[in-house]
Amino acid sequence: MLIGLTGTPGTGKTSVSKLLEKRRGWKVIYLNDLIKEEHLYTEVDEKRDAVVADMELIQSRLGEIIDEMEKGSINGIVILESHLAHYIADIVIVLRAYPPELKKRLEKRGYSEEKINENAEAEAIDLILAEAFEWCKKVYEVNTTGRTTEETAEDVEKIIDNLLAGKEEELQEYVPGSLNWIDSVP
Repeated sequence: MLIGLTGTPGTGKTSVSKLLEKRRGWKVIYLNDLIKEEHLYTEVDEKRDAVVADMELIQSRLGEIIDEMEKGSINGIVILESHLAHYIADIVIVLRAYPPELKKRLEKRGYSEEKINENAEAEAIDLILAEAFEWCKKVYEVNTTGRTTEETAEDVEKIIDNLLAGKEEELQEYVPGSLNWIDSVP
């Protein structure tokens, strides 16, 4: 089962994925690293300090990787970690963070003010969540604001465990729509 772990940069995707990999033995594909390492992009956007992903190349390469990983993973779980995961996975967990807190996290990473504001605004308008609804069959939402990586990972584990057990009715607290941060960005 492929589970996308997506969200605006700074919401905790990588930290949570590393913890789940260690704690549960689930296989994780760090999509942004794969894109850069295997040159799965069409160009480099110098102004935004980013690459433009080639989604066709990515889909093709991921098909090969996921088939192999599912065979060796625990419960057949493969986590696709990236702010692009919702374009690929049918089931996604969107990590969210209150935009002022997100700004602080991105400042610590040394992001430019322009990139910080762009990401905080995207979070405030629920951009990735809205895209996930367009592209995915199942969407869940986890608020990472003021929470530790361990606490967030426990929520992600609960979602995945309940999906595996066919107990989606147990996931009402993760149904999107409870977070509204539109007023948090001037």
